[in-house]
Amino acid sequence: MGLLTKDEYESIAAHLDLPTGAFIDGGYRPAISGQVFETVNPATGAVLTSIAACGVEDVDFAVEKAREAFEDGRWSKMHPSERKDVLIRLCKLITRNARELAVMESIDSGKTIYDCETVDVPETIHCLKWHAEAIDKIYDQVSPASDDHIAMVVREPIGVVGLVLPWNFPLLMLAWKIGPALAAGCSVVVKPATETSLTALKVAELASEAGLPRGVLNVVPGGAAEVGEPIGRHMGIDMVSFTGSTVTGKKFLNYSAESNAKEVVLEMGGKNPAIVMDDAENLDRVAAHVVNGAFWNMGENCSASSRLIVHKDVKAELLERIAHHAKHWNVGEPLDPETRMGALVSEGHYNKVCGYLEQAENVLIGGKAEKGFVEATVVEVPGNDATLAREEIFGPVLSVIEVSGFDEAISIANDTEYGLCASIFTANAKRAIRGARAIRAGTVTVNSFGEGDITTPFGGYKQSGFGGRDNSVHAHDQYTQLKTIWIDLTDDEDEAVD
Repeated sequence: MGLLTKDEYESIAAHLDLPTGAFIDGGYRPAISGQVFETVNPATGAVLTSIAACGVEDVDFAVEKAREAFEDGRWSKMHPSERKDVLIRLCKLITRNARELAVMESIDSGKTIYDCETVDVPETIHCLKWHAEAIDKIYDQVSPASDDHIAMVVREPIGVVGLVLPWNFPLLMLAWKIGPALAAGCSVVVKPATETSLTALKVAELASEAGLPRGVLNVVPGGAAEVGEPIGRHMGIDMVSFTGSTVTGKKFLNYSAESNAKEVVLEMGGKNPAIVMDDAENLDRVAAHVVNGAFWNMGENCSASSRLIVHKDVKAELLERIAHHAKHWNVGEPLDPETRMGALVSEGHYNKVCGYLEQAENVLIGGKAEKGFVEATVVEVPGNDATLAREEIFGPVLSVIEVSGFDEAISIANDTEYGLCASIFTANAKRAIRGARAIRAGTVTVNSFGEGDITTPFGGYKQSGFGGRDNSVHAHDQYTQLKTIWIDLTDDEDEAVD
């Protein structure tokens, strides 16, 4: 399915039927308080619609319905192949509504329609389909016990799960979480970001149409204090999976400790290094990868390459090629398929990014910002202690740090509180492997920018991650409990227990 024109996308946007209620127990409903909040198109400032502003009472109701669904087994005890069939039907419905979802995602988040059409929606479908297909292919185990015993090690769904989503990839992060959670047999309560609630609500509607039982997938829109914290503290929730900032993620550890010690999985921030050594081949290709890593999704990406650690001998040539490639990352209207960089997600976040730009003393490329849009920017910093080299900006800003050798590059790469992703560009295979092993990050790519794919676990070291991984079969671990069933086969009456 090819891309449309800007006018055609705008026509679709004008006729969208946007969801406005919370989706709980199989249907839309207003917040119990009757309150609403406005969701705004960040590219234009226009109000898209008003959405139910849920609170503690709505969270309680959603958890109650999710618990009912889990305990009566309408989903948790459904045959694995039947659960798979439901999720496959959901994938087909998302495919049928792909264009509507792409436009909805774009106008709600400021993301480009190009990315929504070619990455976010297709990857959402692929993710859900992958986890659906895994449902009836993950086996339990039998341990190597004696002939007098059988020891079964079985997986069971953990129960009711709270899923707290970020605003940078609303649809895809929903899939990353509900895919394995629903595949495992859990019931879920989703809190989308207040900036970007629309597509999560629409997917819940499609899931109900696909045959997902009532109460299994609930979406509760609202603020951090009104919905997020109540989910984190709720005694009826067995586990929380969170993606977002490190500051907020840490709060969920406190919520857990102060409530029912629920399991918590955190995928948080990053200050990801791209190391370019003096023997890197094809600097033009290297520059293309660095630019893509830094500016894709306007830099609103926890795995963005935000630090370029480059050997002094290739620095000048590489920066020249980066400047060439950065020219193609034009800023413009998100619904124009020719636009590579759309609007930042909100006025508040735009102001935050502009605050970092004001600290830049040596801007090499870009640096301009206007009315919610920031152009691709490259700045040189005096060292890794600079604020722009240490703090997660979450915008299209690449900080350049010059080094003289391999060991210095690895040391600087690791000199951060984060450890989500990294990349290393070198023609020396031994150096590449040594570097990849030495960098303390959850994903390290060699001679490319990337995050792996659905088959590889995604998460971070240090303050980038805690408790588990998204993607791959390992994602299922966090939504299941292991149980040992020990069976005694002995017939000896002397060993009988009265």
